[in-house]
Amino acid sequence: MSLPDIRKKIDVLDEQILRLLNERADCVHEVGELKRAEGLEIYAPEREEQVYRSLAERNQRIGGRLPETAVRAVYREVMSASLALEKDLRIAYLGPEATFTHQAARSKFGASVKYAPQGSISEVFDAVTRGLADYGVVPVENSWEGAVNLTLDMFFESELQICAQILLKIEHNLLAVGPREKIRKVYSHPQAFGQCRCWLRANLPKVEWVEVSSTTRAAELAAKEEGTAAVAGKLAGELYGLVTLDASIQDSPDNTTRFLVIGQKPSPATGSDRTSLMFSVSHEPGALYRALEPFDRLGINIGKIESRPSRRKAWEYCFFLDVDGHATDEILNEALGELHRHSTLVKILGTFPKVAVAE
Repeated sequence: MSLPDIRKKIDVLDEQILRLLNERADCVHEVGELKRAEGLEIYAPEREEQVYRSLAERNQRIGGRLPETAVRAVYREVMSASLALEKDLRIAYLGPEATFTHQAARSKFGASVKYAPQGSISEVFDAVTRGLADYGVVPVENSWEGAVNLTLDMFFESELQICAQILLKIEHNLLAVGPREKIRKVYSHPQAFGQCRCWLRANLPKVEWVEVSSTTRAAELAAKEEGTAAVAGKLAGELYGLVTLDASIQDSPDNTTRFLVIGQKPSPATGSDRTSLMFSVSHEPGALYRALEPFDRLGINIGKIESRPSRRKAWEYCFFLDVDGHATDEILNEALGELHRHSTLVKILGTFPKVAVAE
């Protein structure tokens, strides 16, 4: 088949795809009408994950040439456009624009919804609580640097629920206007410096590190000042016209940050879920063991445990726990019932679909 013939075939296929996409959009509109009539949430993370998994299975079954990541990327934008058709969805995130949190939000909700950068994690929670945004996206932990305590602390007072999570592979780059040999100062966020510490010490041992509020702010400053550079993501570099002098300078090749999507309601069960909760126990020997023992006895995997000062009494702590399963599952319900009996406080923070692979 000649090149013109192949291009004609592609044109025919594109027209078919467009007709099918618009037919899908008509169905989405009907779904939106039904959801509004029944008072249901427009965004359904459990349905989103089911669609992704089903598409991956179908693509494998037909021997599709496109890899799973490409299929997910295409359908992310299809579903983003669908969300925009159903409602003028607004997503608050820890800003400014082009931060990794912005990138994470885009990876979850796509390009068709509206985004509202916030100046702090507490402002993201506040925007969702007050109805200024439908959902919020905040970082909660990094595989290299650990927990983001400010996010954990917000759950002491907030009644918002975790309804989804995002795993984003973090790639830091050395960005600048001029050559590397002229760099005398590097700007970045403290977390980014922590994740690139070894590389910077080995490759720029005499350069001053200056901590700023975000990697985007670092890129902005590096674009204005001679002899400076930024450690930031590719998106921030593109925003301010910086050149990538060195790519992927993070010390760990598996550097991943976990982000939470917070909203008014938890996610229904999908069959592959995770539940987050916080609890406190009395200050006596064996109290923590008695609280956690039911999870082991019932075969429930604990994915994470973190402690924070309780803010109620000096030297009293709250524990943040991630466990496998949905809060409505019978076995997990049994474990949670026993946890209540051995704890002074138990609060379910959210139950949501698992995400197996970082974006």
